[in-house]
Amino acid sequence: MRTFLHITASLLLSATAYAAEPIWDGNKVNMISEKLATDVYAFYADNARELNASGGAAATSSGLIVGSRGALLVDTMLNKRLNAQVQALTRKATKLPLLYAVNTSAHGDHSYGNMYLPAQTRVIQHAHTQNFIATSLDADKAFMLKNFGDGRGIEEIHAHPADLIVPAGGKIVVDLGGKQVEIIDFGFAQTGGDLFVWEPASRVMWAGNPVIAKKPALPWLLDGHLVETLETMRKVYDFLPSDARIVPGHGVALSREDLKWHINYLATIEQNVRAAITEGLSQEETVRRVTMPDYRGYVLFDWVHNSLNVPAAYKDLTTPKQ
Repeated sequence: MRTFLHITASLLLSATAYAAEPIWDGNKVNMISEKLATDVYAFYADNARELNASGGAAATSSGLIVGSRGALLVDTMLNKRLNAQVQALTRKATKLPLLYAVNTSAHGDHSYGNMYLPAQTRVIQHAHTQNFIATSLDADKAFMLKNFGDGRGIEEIHAHPADLIVPAGGKIVVDLGGKQVEIIDFGFAQTGGDLFVWEPASRVMWAGNPVIAKKPALPWLLDGHLVETLETMRKVYDFLPSDARIVPGHGVALSREDLKWHINYLATIEQNVRAAITEGLSQEETVRRVTMPDYRGYVLFDWVHNSLNVPAAYKDLTTPKQ
């Protein structure tokens, strides 16, 4: 996770150099709700559908599952303002208590809102996420301030310990009353602490940042591990029924078949980078070789693909496995 801080700090600073403002502004985002099934909702920015379709970068998505006993919130947002919005959407959907909140990763835009939750809400995290927040929150906040800007409510964030921990490779099931929700670690997907939230009755999954958004958005290999990430995404695809819907980390719901765009992109990187390594190309030569124009269209393609994903793949495929 410390690698994540160093890599993404430079990458996102490069990305924000294209504009005077952050990729998205936590003081301007307005969250809306979409009912996906009975008592199952996706929360996302009001411009997310347009941004996803045009290859833009949308703000963090969230969501809600309601049972007869209470509700579960997926991801708690970047700051107090956005957390207040998803709590307001929750109250519109149900008068029952918010029993649980899941952080799909340690990323601040998915977890900083923990401290604003109702007192009775129990926070669910991956063991890796819990450790990262406990040991690296100050460094993470400094990184987030650089990339999302001062005055976005990041300064006041402090650690809010989890109540329930998902162990590495494990899962837990919570009963909301008539709805059994599965919180699953399928394996390394972006951070090593990624959780997928599955509500089987509605066939809806929240995927967090391993699935940024629908095509043309691309996976971000923030901590590397191309091979493991590809294996995990294939596991997720095989787990899902054909009519499943997936709420990504930054956009509107997509289909199981939409995951193939992300899987095929990662598989194509692996194939092309392996070929370059076999030819004896250096990392820099490989970046110049593996351009993959068929996957362009994402506004952040040049730096996600060239500066992050191809170098991460090269490192992963040339590092001896222990």
